[in-house]
Amino acid sequence: HIGLHPLACALLALTTSIILTGGLHEDGLADFFDGIGGGRTLERRLEIMHDSHLGSFGALALVFGVGLRASILTGVFSPDTAALMVIAGATLSRAVLPGLMRWLPPARADGLAAAAGRPEPAHIAVATLIAIVTALATLGFWAAMSAIAAAILAAVIVGVVARRMIGGQTGDALGAAQVIVEIA
Repeated sequence: HIGLHPLACALLALTTSIILTGGLHEDGLADFFDGIGGGRTLERRLEIMHDSHLGSFGALALVFGVGLRASILTGVFSPDTAALMVIAGATLSRAVLPGLMRWLPPARADGLAAAAGRPEPAHIAVATLIAIVTALATLGFWAAMSAIAAAILAAVIVGVVARRMIGGQTGDALGAAQVIVEIA
């Protein structure tokens, strides 16, 4: 509404979100892709993910993650709709995390995921209910149903990849899941 190009508005919205979360999910996305892209063994993947240096796969994941989200928001027909999509995407993408934490075992015994534990089914239900209500309120019925289906599918894909490639979930895998589900 202030006359900026839609791409600038989308990037400002994403920048605000990243600042508010301390870049935690983007860091997880980068580390996850560095690990699964650069390691040949389970141990090496986990070692790479634990390393704070940014590699090629992580850098590309960040570029594509921000680029895809910005291009999706830029293509929306109104700023109000884009703002509602940001709210719905943020809520849905965080609501899948407790389910992933419950479904997947921690990949390492000493990591953030292991320390966080496995959420109780009641907590998963509350997160799911909040996300569904938010999606319905911001997107309308059919768009919300599409967004929920896309969120579940994306979360399952990330979960399957995490189980296969690193043996379960880590904080980095959860961060990657958040960003990928938000894109979906």
